[in-house]
Amino acid sequence: MAKQKKMPTDLNQRAKAIVDFATSDEPEADPHEGKDPAAVALGRKGGQKGGKARAEKMSPDERSEAARRAVNARWSRDT
Repeated sequence: MAKQKKMPTDLNQRAKAIVDFATSDEPEADPHEGKDPAAVALGRKGGQKGGKARAEKMSPDERSEAARRAVNARWSRDT
């Protein structure tokens, strides 16, 4: 995947970067370029059903504990 350029913090430079981006003739890069289409489809398929299948295998107490850990992880990052 191509790295995106960071936007400048200076207001005038940022405005110029936005105008340059909006008026450029370069086509957008395909995020799947150079990847095997079958592998991309298979990975997407697994990702769509992964969380639901995991939740179905867990008991209600295990789901509650997993949710509690996720909430604690989210809140601990904000501090």
